[in-house]
Amino acid sequence: MPRASIRRHGAQARRGASSCMPRPPGSSPPAFLHVDTVLLKRLYVLVFIEHGTRRMHLGGVTAHPTAEWTTQQARNLAIALDRPSGKSRFLIRDRGPDFTRSFNAVFHAAGATILRTAIQAPRMNATCERLVGTLRREIPDRVLILGQAHLRAVLTEYQVHYNTARPHQGTAQRIPGRPYVISVSPDTQQIRRKPILSGLINEYTQAA
Repeated sequence: MPRASIRRHGAQARRGASSCMPRPPGSSPPAFLHVDTVLLKRLYVLVFIEHGTRRMHLGGVTAHPTAEWTTQQARNLAIALDRPSGKSRFLIRDRGPDFTRSFNAVFHAAGATILRTAIQAPRMNATCERLVGTLRREIPDRVLILGQAHLRAVLTEYQVHYNTARPHQGTAQRIPGRPYVISVSPDTQQIRRKPILSGLINEYTQAA
């Protein structure tokens, strides 16, 4: 499964995004994110994750991933990452055939340098591998997916949870959408529960 990571310019030297791109059956790398629907149709998911903040970006869902489709998702990501916080410095990717010259050109145009990981070395993109594992455990392993639109809706809702309420050990328990660590007072008497994905996941916050 192709992998890509971006490192940005900026005062904090934030490491930008890592993409986890699924590949069709028959590809050599064993790690890819795919989901089988209740009708036994296989769907492929493209996601990105920023290493510095662990912010997740949903690239797309398709039954037939192609080089053209992958390149379009790269264009969408480049637009989303074009923020005042800093430009992309590096794109770290593997040697999968889904990453074509057109895909590379998108990030070259944004000023990023393309770095390829070693063959069969998933630890060189461990953050992305961890995201793939998280998505597998928390969504397709626990939800019956009806189709492409349903999967996109589920992933979109999960992405909001991932970016606004889920702390990460790799960033000192910070949440991607918050620059600070949430502190909980031991004197708090009331805790509010917010169900996500119809109660599959719950978020807990202190009552006002």
